[in-house]
Amino acid sequence: MPEPSPCDVLWHRLWHTGPADITAGRHRQTYTREMAEPPITDDGHHVVINGRKWRATDPSIPAERRAELTRILMAWRREVRRAMGTENEPAARAGVHAAKVALGERGTPPWWDQTDAQRRARWQADVPMPGGP
Repeated sequence: MPEPSPCDVLWHRLWHTGPADITAGRHRQTYTREMAEPPITDDGHHVVINGRKWRATDPSIPAERRAELTRILMAWRREVRRAMGTENEPAARAGVHAAKVALGERGTPPWWDQTDAQRRARWQADVPMPGGP
């Protein structure tokens, strides 16, 4: 059987792994919606990504609001990339921070130490989209 060509190898990787980033002969799978959620610590307070713990999103946030806050967070992250090195960068970073606080991924006290009323007030707070009022 002949050796596979580099194109055959690339096609095989893409076919069997789905969306991927193939660089210098190494493959790193990208995160897609179809993939499983990242592992969560036993107490449910953190997710583990590439061996590092990150504060988990507050599980009490209703799915619709969580999706809305996630869309806002992603919009602010795109705004940070656009504003990098300009006078608008601090405002864009503040938008990311506000979205992450609303999701429970930042802020003090952490969501698991807040009362139900505090948690509800946090995720119900207005977090504007970039370019909004």
